[in-house]
Amino acid sequence: MVIWRRVYEAFRKAVIAGRLLRVTGRIQRDGQVIHLLAEIVEDVSPLLATLGRPVLIDASDGRADEAGRPPRAPAPARHPREQARKLFPSRDFH
Repeated sequence: MVIWRRVYEAFRKAVIAGRLLRVTGRIQRDGQVIHLLAEIVEDVSPLLATLGRPVLIDASDGRADEAGRPPRAPAPARHPREQARKLFPSRDFH
């Protein structure tokens, strides 16, 4: 993810304090290298507690006929850094 100075200054609090971020932007590809050029950065850290839990689909949302995964037993509590490594493997581009 690339955050230019203007975007960083606009979303500084989320970038620094957020443990889980939702980033909206443009994809830039050059061969096998892929960058996300950030345009909007949101702190969605409160959603960390919901990771790994089954999501129930409301019957009126138009996807009720899709087969969902069966609920799994909750995983033992781990440090958020360990969870992040498993969920988001690093791809350093520099």
